[in-house]
Parts: sequence; structure tokens; C-alpha cells
Amino acid sequence: MIFIKKVGNQSYILSKPVNIASTASIVGPKEKNGPLHQFFDQCLEDEFWGEKSWEKAESKIIKETVNMAIAKSGIPSKDIDFCFAGDLLNQCIASSFGLRESNIPFLGMFGACSTFIESMLTGSVFIDGDFATNVICAASSHFCSAEKQFRFPLELGNQRPQTSQWTVTGSGCAILTKEGTGPYVTTLTPGKIVDMGIKDANNMGAAMAGAAEDTLLTHFQDTGRAPSYYDAIFTGDLGHVGKDILIDLAGSKGYNIKSNYNDCGVLIFDKENQDTHSGGSGCGCIASVFAGYIYQMLQQKKYRRVLMIATGALMNSTSSQQGESIPGIAHAISIEV
Repeated sequence: MIFIKKVGNQSYILSKPVNIASTASIVGPKEKNGPLHQFFDQCLEDEFWGEKSWEKAESKIIKETVNMAIAKSGIPSKDIDFCFAGDLLNQCIASSFGLRESNIPFLGMFGACSTFIESMLTGSVFIDGDFATNVICAASSHFCSAEKQFRFPLELGNQRPQTSQWTVTGSGCAILTKEGTGPYVTTLTPGKIVDMGIKDANNMGAAMAGAAEDTLLTHFQDTGRAPSYYDAIFTGDLGHVGKDILIDLAGSKGYNIKSNYNDCGVLIFDKENQDTHSGGSGCGCIASVFAGYIYQMLQQKKYRRVLMIATGALMNSTSSQQGESIPGIAHAISIEV
């Protein structure tokens, strides 16, 4: 019997749910002082972690996060078929340099801050298509390396507007397997590029909210599900500004998500006491929050159905210098117990 996996315009139901065998997360010192600190596997005392540069520190963070997730899964490295990983640095050097000694087939991923869910989506497709049995999905970001690349040298001490977000120093990893007892990835909705015409690199939440709305509503329309189908809906890093915009956009289309929706960039920092303005961002934001807090809630069955929507701003310093706008992307996966 042929199983028709595509539903609606751009969503897919896996023929067999893909198991999430284990997760791991490592975060930096600011994240250590945030509301979710107890859910992370390791919290660092400083941004360098014994390395000579922030970039080398980020490579070490993703390397150790992946190693920890593999160890927790109990799966020998030789039995892992693929590693899907990415970050924000030019040509994804944090992940490729950090994982160059893994001896596991590596596919570098880039979806800006949506990279972690993009990796889980891709890994699930490989397993569901019988191209893999066990895969690694990981992503990382680092406040200092990201600020240096995308905005201003930290030494300048530039004033940050209230719409700006704080790039998370951290990494998250999930090991996906063909067999297991769950939680499971069940449904996929890859996103389309949506350009809201915003050019302000200090207003990423507004730039990405349109893509989040497009993927969210497409998922509901394709699957016939209502927001109430899920115990919780999480976006990646819209922050406080983008979260409010998404609630309004979804509401204007008849979808009320206020009661069960939150954003990982909102959850990871204490806005009032940590001076992070609109909240967190970066590949490591949704990666660490999912691998830490959300995965534990699923394991404890406090959540049974979760929709994860990772958002990304598809820009770099060159596009900004050329006066380009900031297109957004958002990828969604359903995870169920």
C-alpha cells in the first residue's frame, strides 16, 4: 500500500513517527542566569570556555553538546548515519570545525535561526524514507561571535534599541532514531521565504513574524487542525515584539493562539532583570530551549502535543550594506507523545 505523505499545500505526515532518543544542551553565562537554567545539561561560566576566540568556543560548545547527546542515547557513533548541523557563522564554521573529528557523514544546514528545526525536519525525512536509522540534529550560536559578524564590534558598546534581541550563547542537539518509545516527530511543514520589507537588523522579530504566520496558518489549513490540537505552540526567536505581532496576525485570520503559544526567545531570558530588551535569538535559542526545557516536559507528559516553529532571518552583513530587506523563513514540526 502506498502511503500518501503530503497533505494540503506543503505539509507532510510521516508514514511512521520518528523517535527522539535523546537531547543535550549547553548554554553560556547569561543563559545560566535566566529562568530555564535548571533544564540545561551544562551552563558555562564565561564566553570563552578556555578557548582563544569566541568562534573556537562556539565550535567547542556544539562539539561537546553533540557528544553528550550521543552518550545519553547509548548509540555507538559508528551506528549514526548522518549529522545535520549548522550555525550563524560564515560557511557554518562553528559546526563544521567543531564536528570535523566526529567521523560521521556531515550535512551542513543553514536556515539562520531556524536551522535546528530545519535539521530535525531533514533528519526525519531521511529516517522516514529509509535512508537512515539514526541521525544527529544540532545547532549553535554565540552572542559575541554573532554580534561581531552581523552588527558592531562589542568594544564599541553600541546602544541597543528596545526591539533588538540578545543572541543566545548555546547549543542544542537531538538524536533521532527509527525505533523508540518517543516523543515522536509526526508532521512536517517546511516554510516559504516571506519578505516583510523590513531592513532594520535590530528588529528581527518583526522581520520574521510574517514567515511564522505563513507557516503556522499553512500547517493548520493543510492538516485541518486548530490551535487547540496542541498543548503548546513554540516559535523559535521572535522575541517579545515578534510574538505580539504573530498573535495579532494569526488572530486577524481567525486563529486565536494566545492561550497555548509562547516563544523560546521570550522564555530563555528574564526581560526585566537581564536587560535583553525583546528577548533571545540565534540558532542556539530554540535548539537549547527544546533540548532542555521542552523535551523534558514531553518526557514527563506535561506536554503531549507540541508544535515547534523555528524562525530565521535570511540576511548577512553584505546584504545589509547593499540596502537589502531581511527575508524571513519558518519551518514547523509536530512532536507528540
